[in-house]
Amino acid sequence: MSGENDLRKLLSGMRPELNDGLYVFCTVPGDTDPEALAGLTPVASVLEPEGLTLVLSQEDADAAGLPYTYTAGWITLRVHSALDAVGLTAAFATELGAHGLSCNVIAGYHHDHLFVDAARADEAVAVLEALAERSAQDPAHDSAQDPAHGPAQD
Repeated sequence: MSGENDLRKLLSGMRPELNDGLYVFCTVPGDTDPEALAGLTPVASVLEPEGLTLVLSQEDADAAGLPYTYTAGWITLRVHSALDAVGLTAAFATELGAHGLSCNVIAGYHHDHLFVDAARADEAVAVLEALAERSAQDPAHDSAQDPAHGPAQD
């Protein structure tokens, strides 16, 4: 399997990057005719028993008349994480949660993609950058490396 497994390297090398635009989660019935979705370019899709979830640019969703309730900023962690790496999601989710930031995570083959409240996307990037910096400088006191210390507060 390719990609990094070492948690310290993953955290210190995250390099979070905020993608341009706004993104939304939409749902359509799972048996929707693919022709009805022509012209859409989903970032991701998930087929669930309740329907097909599409993560789309807000612009695409609006053009297609698809309803949504959550508008997100899309952050890509530029580190190439292995699909079987342990602890990365827990570490950044804990850190974001300590700052009152929710995130929805989608793993691609090469990178993890986080969808956070659009109004707080820049703040989320700053929190992730601070976590990466702490991990690079003093991994022994990083919350992911030493759970006794808990999430670091800025």
